[in-house]
Amino acid sequence: MTTTLDSKQSSWKGSLLLLLVLNLLLCKNVAASPACAGGAANCRLSLQDLFTRAVALSDNIYKVAEDTFRGFQKTYATGQEFISRAINSCHTSAIPTPADKDQALNTKSGTLLNTVRGLLRSWEDPLQHLTTTVRDMKEFPVDMIRRVQEIEYKTHQLREGVEKIIKQVEPGVVNDDIFAAWSGLSSLQKGDKNSRLVGFYNLFHCLRRDTNKVDNYLKILKCKVVHEGSC
Repeated sequence: MTTTLDSKQSSWKGSLLLLLVLNLLLCKNVAASPACAGGAANCRLSLQDLFTRAVALSDNIYKVAEDTFRGFQKTYATGQEFISRAINSCHTSAIPTPADKDQALNTKSGTLLNTVRGLLRSWEDPLQHLTTTVRDMKEFPVDMIRRVQEIEYKTHQLREGVEKIIKQVEPGVVNDDIFAAWSGLSSLQKGDKNSRLVGFYNLFHCLRRDTNKVDNYLKILKCKVVHEGSC
């Protein structure tokens, strides 16, 4: 009788130990699992995760915009006469932006975030028209069309990410009045091919410039906000 009781107690203790080990392993796996696994609707990413994703996305967008501009320039804008017809001003030039890294570091995080949001908002309309126009033009290579579509899609994603960052950095503050309207659609639809290409050149040039700004500002913001200025 005693032997049977001891055997049952030993079995019960073994089961309890196994249960504790399984619970520890489960907790470890949950802690190690990536934030918002499965895309839960009520998931809230940490500020560091949001910045990490935003910086990776902005860096990719800038590289694609750079490749697109270089490819267009090499294919269509080889002559000095063509470049001289290009307009140096971009539609976002009216948006005040830091002149260099030091000025960006000394700009308040909320102000710099709103500048980034304003630049992204100001490119929604031109990117939408650019994607539609290049898709309908036979002379544009397929890989260039794909790049433009990729930039439009990822820029929309980036803006959503920036909005989430703003909600954590400045909760309850609504300041989305920074915006620059684009009026260059007619330049992409001109009957003269060379005039039309000049319009595309200007737009690709400005897109490369502004995606570079956004990328640099987000990297500086990550340094200021996440790493507390330890750049």
